[in-house]
Amino acid sequence: QVQLMESGGGSVQAGGSLNLSCTASGTAYLMAWFRQDPDKAREGVAAIDSDGYTRLANSVRGRFTISKDNAKNTMYLQMKSLKAEDTSVYYCAAARNPLPTGLAFVASRYNFWGQGTLVTVSS
Repeated sequence: QVQLMESGGGSVQAGGSLNLSCTASGTAYLMAWFRQDPDKAREGVAAIDSDGYTRLANSVRGRFTISKDNAKNTMYLQMKSLKAEDTSVYYCAAARNPLPTGLAFVASRYNFWGQGTLVTVSS
């Protein structure tokens, strides 16, 4: 069992920046950030595997950066140039095993989830 603890959510004006962190109680092969709005499916934002290979959703590429400190079992999401449409609850997720690249943003493939942290971007 891997427990995930997110931190760093909050409110910011459009164009601003926020950083999210997710600390895992154990190791996982793949970690990712998802976000979810009410009545919508959970959307993959960024993923990183144990080798440091990253994947970003088209909607955030060039604005968000995902990174990981393996020694601290902590994953980060640096969010810049935030837009109102980035407002959402952001979730940290971890998968025990490797996933094909095409499945990195399939929520059902992840074994463990954090409790979520709210990011609000005002225009």
